[in-house]
Amino acid sequence: MSPARPAAEVSVVLAGGGSAGHTSPLIATAHQIARLAPDAVVTAVGTARGLETSVVPAAGLTLELIPPVPLPRKPGRDLLLVPARMRGAVSEAGRLLDRLHADVVLGFGGYVSTPVYLAARRRRVPIVIHEQNALPGLANRLAARFSDHVFTAFPDTPLPGATCIGLPLRSDITELDRGAGRAAARASFGLPPDGQVLLVSGGSQGAVSLNRAVLGARAALLAAGISVLHAVGPRNLTDDLVTAADEATGAVYRPLAYIEAMDVAYAASDLMLGRCGASTVLETAAVGLPAVFVPYPHGNGEQARNAAGVVSSGGGMLLADADCTPAWVTDQVPSLIRPDVLRGMSAALAGVGHRDAATVLARETLRVAGWAGADDAEGRTS
Repeated sequence: MSPARPAAEVSVVLAGGGSAGHTSPLIATAHQIARLAPDAVVTAVGTARGLETSVVPAAGLTLELIPPVPLPRKPGRDLLLVPARMRGAVSEAGRLLDRLHADVVLGFGGYVSTPVYLAARRRRVPIVIHEQNALPGLANRLAARFSDHVFTAFPDTPLPGATCIGLPLRSDITELDRGAGRAAARASFGLPPDGQVLLVSGGSQGAVSLNRAVLGARAALLAAGISVLHAVGPRNLTDDLVTAADEATGAVYRPLAYIEAMDVAYAASDLMLGRCGASTVLETAAVGLPAVFVPYPHGNGEQARNAAGVVSSGGGMLLADADCTPAWVTDQVPSLIRPDVLRGMSAALAGVGHRDAATVLARETLRVAGWAGADDAEGRTS
């Protein structure tokens, strides 16, 4: 039997992982829960396969692991093993909820969330859901059927009874002053203090098509005085991919495997070329950074939908993956990264999205958990 928990505490279990799209809003909300309820026991649940194994502990949060139950894309032996693996993961999740005396489960989707949702439902632990993408994933579509507390980042996400609150963002994003932090940010990446900077990122693993296009246009960009801060992905940073500079213009090409401090990268940059996961779309909108979004060409088209609101506002543009070529980057980026164009795009981003989603979601989660201070927290944060 697990030891009794002090009556004044509230235990919140957060489920989500696999990619930054799930871990970033989880971390942002966890920090707000801890701020509103300092005595709360906040525990994140993930699997050993995901990004959460590094970024969640680095954020100062407790992480518990359960077995992963990925869903194979093709029929085969792995698909036949899914029911047994799911039963095992649900049992592990259930034991974890019991040990933690969970008062509420807050899930952000991904395959780690499904067994936690199912274990919580069996124990009648209330479930709060946040869906980051315009098109919801399987785990959140399932859990939305038995939860009355469903929140989304985008207004048209098709989940029954959902309330749009925006995407929970870290305070280093919501409080970022790009202009004030520009010089220090550029210095931290070894970029010149003057001239324009293009930020390129294909997500936590990089994107081959974006990498190929930018590398093919690298010399032309540098010759035009445009520096490049390029997150190529951990597997793509080879020994021959090194920092380079144009002697005539002073522009610098700076490749990195992964950028942990995206707020610093946003402050250093004038334009972004990247995929359009929900975090990228709504973070760039929040900080006023114009972007060219290149949707992932496979899947259900959720990335293009994620970017639709920003694009329609005039704060960004969509580029098909097949059209993201060295020729396009060479021809179009210099005209887009002009200060007059950027000012107009940045102005269009004003008012797009919500900056307080992490606080709203934290407060609502504590309310659902029955935390006695929830009403006081509303008064302090409304």
